Order: sequence, then C-alpha cells, then structure tokens
Amino acid sequence: MPKAGKRRTRGDPGTEREAKKKKKAEDQPVMFAAFESEKAQSEAKLGTQPPLNFPPHRDICVNLLVFFMYVDRVYDDVFESSTEESSDPPSPLLYRPYIPDELADRADIRAAFRDAEATYEVDTDRRFGVFTLDRHSSCSCLCNDRRLLHLRESAKDAVLLAANSIISLSSYLDDEPLNRCCGLWIQRDDKKNTALVLTSAHLIRAKDPSSARNQWMFEWTGKYHRDASVIVHLLDGATALASLIYLQEHYEIALYEVVVDKQVQLSTFNDNVHSGQDVFRLGRDESLDLRITHGRVEYMIPTRHERCHYMYLSHDEHHLQDDGGPVIDLEGKIVGMVNNQIKDTFLPSSILHKCLDLWRKLECIPRAHLGMTFTSIKFLDPICIERMRRKHNIECGLIVEQVSKESYAEKLGIRKGDIIERLNGKYISTTTQLEKMLLDIGGTIFIKQKS
Repeated sequence: MPKAGKRRTRGDPGTEREAKKKKKAEDQPVMFAAFESEKAQSEAKLGTQPPLNFPPHRDICVNLLVFFMYVDRVYDDVFESSTEESSDPPSPLLYRPYIPDELADRADIRAAFRDAEATYEVDTDRRFGVFTLDRHSSCSCLCNDRRLLHLRESAKDAVLLAANSIISLSSYLDDEPLNRCCGLWIQRDDKKNTALVLTSAHLIRAKDPSSARNQWMFEWTGKYHRDASVIVHLLDGATALASLIYLQEHYEIALYEVVVDKQVQLSTFNDNVHSGQDVFRLGRDESLDLRITHGRVEYMIPTRHERCHYMYLSHDEHHLQDDGGPVIDLEGKIVGMVNNQIKDTFLPSSILHKCLDLWRKLECIPRAHLGMTFTSIKFLDPICIERMRRKHNIECGLIVEQVSKESYAEKLGIRKGDIIERLNGKYISTTTQLEKMLLDIGGTIFIKQKS
C-alpha cells in the first residue's frame, strides 16, 4: 500500500518571517502607499535605476513541488513518502453505478441501482461544492474575451498583484443601507494596529429620493452623511468599523481609519498614464469576488455636469460601478481611482498623489479656486487645432467655458471663450496639469496663512 504524501500544515507563517516583519515594524511603524512619479518612470526607461544583484550560479536552487488537493487535503509533494500513515485518510473515489446486461431484468438489482445512483448524485454534488471545483460560477473578461489574448498572462499577474490592497466598504444611515464602494489600503500604523483606507466620497453621499436613475451622481457637490456608519469588509470575511478621518468634496475622496490586527497590503501607485493605454478597472461584488473590466484610457471634453480633472475609461460594458476601486496598468500599479459621474471616470494617480501629500503634511487638502471651467485645446479635433494655429498662432492652452459670478476671474475681466496659456508663469495644456498647480498654490497659501 503506498504511503500517504507529506501533508502541508496550515497556520501562521514561520518564526523567521514573523521576526523579520516585527523588526521591520519596529524600524518603521507607519507605512505609506508607494507612488511612482513620471520622473521616476522616465529615469527607469533611461536605465538609471539601481542594478539588479543576482546570487552566484552555485547558490541558485530550483525546487519543483507538485501540489495535489482533494477536498480538504493538501499535499506539498505527492512523490515524497512518509514513514507515518495519514491520520486523515482520503475520501473514497466515486464510481458511477451501472447494471451489467445479464442482471438488468432482476427487480432487486434495479432497486439497488436506484439507491446507489441516488447516493452517487448526493456525493457528487457534495464534492463539487469543494472550492477547487467552483470555477464556473463567475468568469471575467480575462477568460472569455479572446480579444485580450495578447494581454491575458501579464494582465492576470497585474490583477492578482493589486487585488490584496482592494477591499469593500458599505455605509448605513439609521441602520438602512446607504451605499457600497471599494477602497484601497494606503497607510498602516503597526504600533497602533490601524490602517487608512482611501475611497470615493460616494460612499456617504446622499441619494436623491425623487430620482430613479441615481441622479445624485450627476451633481458636482451634494449632501454627505458624515455621521453614517461605515463597515469595512476584509478579505478573510471579517468586518470592522471605520471612522471618517477626512472628506474632500471637490475631488470626492474620503479617508477612513480602521483598527486591524493583521498586516494589510498597501497600494502601489503610478503617476504615468496616457491616452489609449490598456488598463483594468477592479472592484469587488457583495461576495468579495473581484470584478474585472478591461478598457483604455481616454481624454474627453467634460460636459457641464462633469469635473474637469477626470480621465475616462473607454470600454464595452457601460456599467457605472466599482466606485473607489483602482484602475491599474499591466504592472499591477494603480493609475487612478474610480469615481464615476455620468460616464466611466476616474481620478488620475498624479492628482491623488498631490492630495495625499498635502493631507499628510497639513491634515487637509487645500485647493485654490479660480471660478472657471475649461476645455483643453489639446483634446479638440485636429482640424480645429490646425485652424487656430494657422489663423491665430495658438495651439495649446485652456479655453474658458464658464466664469462664476462675482469670482476673482470675473473681476479680472476673463470671459467665456478666452484662452489661458499660463498660470503663475507656467504653461498649461491640460486640466490635470491645472489641478496639480491649484493644489500647489492652495498648499502654499495655507502654510502662509497658518504661519
């Protein structure tokens, strides 16, 4: 009789790994999400990143392990024999019952066959309930869309890399469900056993009871239920209460603090995103399964209901969902956070980067207010751009679309149709650039006023 393979023991990681984690936590108790700027990206492309150090050839060891799982049994190596018999023998193999032709006429055999077949069906249903066999209840674009074959392997790795930092949050008002959003771990404090979650302010935004089509998403600002109860759904199925730390209404982002007694994976952001780039929008459904949507980044001229600093996700599904979830690149780095308005929109990481830097320094996110909305010349039709260049020698800048009444811009005499080429002496060509400048100006003014 063959010996049972060595069974893997489930439990906490090894003492050596725990010791390393403990030492790291003591050395740096507060950890932040990582951001990669556009400058860092360009330096990496030029080869200025530090060299990779590989061990000598003789130190390289490759271990090939064969994993086999049946119901609740896990074997690290089915070829490695053990000196002891397993204390938990495997379930018997299932065989579909049948009646030999020579016994098909016997009533007692047919009765026994029906009993055996019923038992077989029950056992089959039970074993198909094993999680390793539950593979067809959900299917994403990375399995059923053959147009993504060229991206499939790298995209799977990217999705799985980012997945551990994505959680789900639900809000309640007077014990009644309010909204549900996704969130991203961005900071942890190992001494206090707390972590910060970045999510969409839509989580606590008031709904318009007179609208059957979520009209509340169309408004620029609205009422926020800051006192709403918020629950974080952790990936292991546990839940925890969250406390609102900060809410920024213009960018519609919220920060929540959660008490956690376990490690959380912090997000990694990438400020570099461009039009036409392949990206994936990620979220979680109510069972915490991932939602994966492929799309491409698109620059569009916003309508009067939309924010000027958003980027757009172009895809075929057209479902406004996954607010607070990430938009990731093919390396698994976050290039934006979903904040749907009328269309599929997301807040680019370059603005998130500025916002979180200001919040860490000032405990708020001040932003200068111009009292204007704009359209970028860069995103107009090339026929229109060429006409402006040919007739007026203008090919970049921001066209003023609206001027707020009694604003500083109105006092300066700025009107609809004017073109803004520079702000504080710096050339601007997109509203994203403008937003980063306004955040810098807001931070500078706030520091001066505080001092």
